[in-house]
Amino acid sequence: MRCSDRYDFIVIGAGSAGCVVASRLSESGKHSVLLVEAGGKDNSPWIHIPVGYAKTFTDPRVNWLSESKPEPNLNNRPMFQPRGKVLGGTSSINGMLYIRGNRADFDDWAQLGCEGWDYKSVLPYFRRAEDNERGADEFHGVGGPLHVSNQPNQALAELLLEACVQAGIPYNPDFNGVQQDGAGYFQATLKAGRRWSTATAYLEPARGRRNLTILTKAHATRVVIENHKPVGVEFRSRNEISRAYANREIIISGGAFGSPHLLLLSGVGPGQHLQDMGIPVLHELPGVGSNLQEHFGIPCAWRINRRLSMNHLRGSLPHQLAAGLKYILHSSGPLAQTGIHVGVFFRSDPRLDRPDLEMIMRAYSTMGRTAKKLIPHPFPTFGVGVQHLRPEGRGTVRLKSRNPIVQPEIRFNFLRSAYDNQAMITGIRTARKIAGQVALKDLVVEEVLPGPSIATDEQLLEEIRSRGAACLHPVGSCAMGVGNDAVVDSRLKVRGIVGLRVVDASIMPSNVRGHTNAPTIMIAEKASDMILADN
Repeated sequence: MRCSDRYDFIVIGAGSAGCVVASRLSESGKHSVLLVEAGGKDNSPWIHIPVGYAKTFTDPRVNWLSESKPEPNLNNRPMFQPRGKVLGGTSSINGMLYIRGNRADFDDWAQLGCEGWDYKSVLPYFRRAEDNERGADEFHGVGGPLHVSNQPNQALAELLLEACVQAGIPYNPDFNGVQQDGAGYFQATLKAGRRWSTATAYLEPARGRRNLTILTKAHATRVVIENHKPVGVEFRSRNEISRAYANREIIISGGAFGSPHLLLLSGVGPGQHLQDMGIPVLHELPGVGSNLQEHFGIPCAWRINRRLSMNHLRGSLPHQLAAGLKYILHSSGPLAQTGIHVGVFFRSDPRLDRPDLEMIMRAYSTMGRTAKKLIPHPFPTFGVGVQHLRPEGRGTVRLKSRNPIVQPEIRFNFLRSAYDNQAMITGIRTARKIAGQVALKDLVVEEVLPGPSIATDEQLLEEIRSRGAACLHPVGSCAMGVGNDAVVDSRLKVRGIVGLRVVDASIMPSNVRGHTNAPTIMIAEKASDMILADN
């Protein structure tokens, strides 16, 4: 790239948000758009095969394989944080579940001073993005770029859902509809047995546009800021440093870790930290990299006596070949699904105004996960991920080095309160109650994780400290708001810098009670309208 290259808009990061923003800004043909992505193209077949996330989860070619600092309350264990390093970002490697969060979560944002981000205001952008298999209604849309589908019926899933109802949990036909509480089937970002990432949904239709340039394997190293105005982006590509210049705006969409990292490298953030790292303070903004929030969970598992799970694929070449053939010929079978069909949203305390716990019921389970591999159990199982959606701890993203290639330092501060501890214990006990219902009586052989010997609250808490993990939903590190700690305003403009915005999950002032991919896409849809309106 020549140093004189100029564009109206530069979008940094082609992830769940960046693909949306670049596509929407280039739609009219009036504006030139550059999309800069540190990762490569999304051409790995494991990206597009739904169950392939078991491979991409630990693949350094498409995954940053981030890791937090050791957690003091988790026996000093670091938390593994897979993040997409590829077109589509984490939407190309995630579990594909389409969960928006509780409607009251967005009303909370508005009450914090984020004008225009209440549920009524954001719902049209959820609907605009969707092409929902269930059809259009008050809550869902059709004809949008993002395919949202039901998953095929599965015998194990039906039994799990029946057990939930027997345990006193009401059936919920739509977690993104009238209410969130209850048990039901997840929808997923799939179409015809293929993952539907934001790269597939938004970039593929835009590839023929002459006003959209997509650069892959171009690692942004800093935003060039002059007189409190961003003029361009510096990036490393093919071991060379290049620059591109923006006539109108620069939009950072690097995610909850990447966006604060780039701002800090650019001299925007807490002044003392920048000085300590030897970076000139171009604009002091104390909230950059603070307010990091994550969901926290622990996997539970039960051994079953029938081959209804996906664990039997491990180590069985005939079963693997049969599954592969079924996928190739019919786009169906175990490879064409997420393996995650049933979910539950419930409250750790009935006095709460909305759910603070989620259970993700999987047609498989693993003995553990690391940055190198997932280790499935060698026998048929089902897994239940118990997730706390409102941990009280707040973390940070900070620089480890001035070298922009070095990943940032991440701290979460999990299990900081008695409420956090008790919510997780309640979640495990509820999962056990479900597993003990009549619907599963003839199926369940034994509890594998945590195991029947882990019975008291004290034992459960120690198990949580030993095996609990981040749920891969980080947000909040460039929070939207009106206070001194806010990084962006309600139009996602970086406070004190004209022409620079952050558009991704990092702007959420508080985490949603759900998953973060769907609301991140919504944020990008809404931000695109704001950017075009302001330009």
